[in-house]
Amino acid sequence: MLRRLYDWVMRLSGARHAGWALAAIAFAESSFFPIPPDVLLVPLVVARPERTWRYAAICAGCSVAGGVAGYAIGYFLAPLAHQLLEGSGLGGAEAWMHQQFSRFGVGVVLIMGVLPIPYKLVTIVWGLLHLPLWELMAASVITRGARFFGVAALVKRFGPAVLPIIEKRLTLFAALAVAAVAVVVAVKLAI
Repeated sequence: MLRRLYDWVMRLSGARHAGWALAAIAFAESSFFPIPPDVLLVPLVVARPERTWRYAAICAGCSVAGGVAGYAIGYFLAPLAHQLLEGSGLGGAEAWMHQQFSRFGVGVVLIMGVLPIPYKLVTIVWGLLHLPLWELMAASVITRGARFFGVAALVKRFGPAVLPIIEKRLTLFAALAVAAVAVVVAVKLAI
């Protein structure tokens, strides 16, 4: 199944509508969808390096816009917000996020926006707590821009040379990514 998903993403990266798919995934990941846009950004940059900065801008801009939607879900639709967090296995993280926001404020957004965690956790909880939307947006522009332009720059720099390594060890890379996310979430919940 992992190989089919990878092959589908690689085919999509060469499609005419790949930019729209990237925009949709980036938007959705910040508000309700669990899969980060990096899974499409990386093969898009490899397939079309001349569009690297365009793709990074699409990711950053749509992620910030999706963050506003995530905020609105938390702010106006608290029962749905709780369902989305629980359904993603992030329900227990809400109390921890509340504590971190109380202690560090917008700094949490700046840090968590570059980590490989579902960004919807940040945006939805920020809305649940009725914290200022402008702070979330300002921090999101900085942190999501840094993340996606950074990923795009690395992929552009090392480019297609990385692809055969990923393809040979697809299962290993997927397992490492899942393990990294699990460790980050476990550490965050323990703090």
